Amino acid sequence: METLFDHALIDTNRLRALRGTPADFLLDVVARELAERLSVIDRRFERAVELHGHTGATARAIAETGKVDGVERIESDARFAAPGETLTVAPLETVPLEPQSVNLIVSPLSLHLTNDTPGVFVQIRRALKPDGLFLAAIPGSGTLQELREVLLAAESEISGGASPRVIPFPDVRDVGALLQRGGFALPVTDKEAYTVRYDSIFPLMRDLRAMGMANPLSGRSRRPLTRGMLLRAAELYAERFSDPDGRIRATFSVIYVSGWAPHESQQKPLKPGSATMRLADALKQGGGS
Repeated sequence: METLFDHALIDTNRLRALRGTPADFLLDVVARELAERLSVIDRRFERAVELHGHTGATARAIAETGKVDGVERIESDARFAAPGETLTVAPLETVPLEPQSVNLIVSPLSLHLTNDTPGVFVQIRRALKPDGLFLAAIPGSGTLQELREVLLAAESEISGGASPRVIPFPDVRDVGALLQRGGFALPVTDKEAYTVRYDSIFPLMRDLRAMGMANPLSGRSRRPLTRGMLLRAAELYAERFSDPDGRIRATFSVIYVSGWAPHESQQKPLKPGSATMRLADALKQGGGS
């Protein structure tokens, strides 16, 4: 298995972000969206788990829905805990739960950083009780596409070559296939794009560091971008992706995921190619009482 991501560096980046002034806006948006999707389900979940949620925003949001009896958090480092909070500590690709032991697992903005994503999906499904629910938000293709383009162009123009500075993100169809491969019933995905505007490339890059999203690729270049490359990237960004008022756009594209652990009470799957159900409708109909 190829080791695409440096998990030790991911922890370092996220912990550094928490020690500073974190930029939580994307996690907060995702937390509210996942909580809203959970709130339409006409049932309660006795044991819920937030899987590598970084700040705990999603755990707090789903607790406030009144749909869960309690929420446990799993993180890769105990330092992600709030004061007085107890976490279960496990690596990013490990789901340290007994088979069929929980009713709900929620994963916000972490599954795009796993090297063995199919294996993690299988672990999640095995940990769910029959008719248990898995909800996730996964940054997808299109995320930071503007930044990717201008960094590659600037580095190639100045140095004659370029290395990846923005990680690859999955396509919504690939995520849907992972749900099916993982053995989930009624798998549904949809995609939302969020546009954030900045004065220039520099506050965007500061926000990415404050989100713990600095480049964690194992094969990343160890040579930092030079000042000249950054200035050229800023020029290209302003030329290609600015609005009439001069501010630039940054895209964050999030894939929302829903899948149920199989149970005899669930409706039978449709024939391939015939699905027309939206995620919100599937959530309402997915679980038994």
